[in-house]
Amino acid sequence: MMDWSKRSTQSEIMDDFQGELNVLREVFADIDLANRLLGGHINNIRAITDLIAEHPQNEYVIADMGCGDGAILRALADYCKKKDTNVTFVGIDLSEDVLLLAKEASRGYEGIQYLQADILQLSPVDFKCDIIISTLTMHHFTDNQIPLYLKKLAELARIGVIINDLHRSPLAYYLFKAVSRIFIKTKVAKNDGAISVKRAFVRSDLVGYLEHLPDMNHSIRWKWAFRFVWVMQPNRLR
Repeated sequence: MMDWSKRSTQSEIMDDFQGELNVLREVFADIDLANRLLGGHINNIRAITDLIAEHPQNEYVIADMGCGDGAILRALADYCKKKDTNVTFVGIDLSEDVLLLAKEASRGYEGIQYLQADILQLSPVDFKCDIIISTLTMHHFTDNQIPLYLKKLAELARIGVIINDLHRSPLAYYLFKAVSRIFIKTKVAKNDGAISVKRAFVRSDLVGYLEHLPDMNHSIRWKWAFRFVWVMQPNRLR
């Protein structure tokens, strides 16, 4: 029996992927499909729309931490283009191979840039942005690393941070298992998706992190399908 009271420490294959680039491309196709089906893109779009409406300006820089193959950035770029909103997007990831896929898939998107970097080592002196999104990235960090990660995001974002991550529950776990049987092709995505749910969060986990961010205002909302969308903004902007 799985213990759902605590986050799993089980590693995912994608934490240290050693396969070929073509396999990695197939895995991200599965990840992107699951993200679309289970509410990843639309929740980010709605949260960003709210922040932009609350903080109007001529142009924005939006960074995606742990951007993967850039699918979310492309969805956001398409949406902002339709809304005639001037945005420069920056995708940040530690994996050189992943960024190769992102650049390949983002040809024709002039407003998207990619940067290979360790998120925890970024400095606000050298890296400036208005809004940060973190989608299915935070659960890859350990309990000890997450406060450092959150402080770094709060330090880097001028307007706000949007964290979109999974709700840890047996229902979410078995929902993913059912969806993956039908829609997910690769063994890696099936394996890691299930582990991701076990490494994810309950609301009390997220509330516990707030003490590390006293200078931020917070909104934590549950969204279908088994997602938490956490928006934080500096107190000085409210």
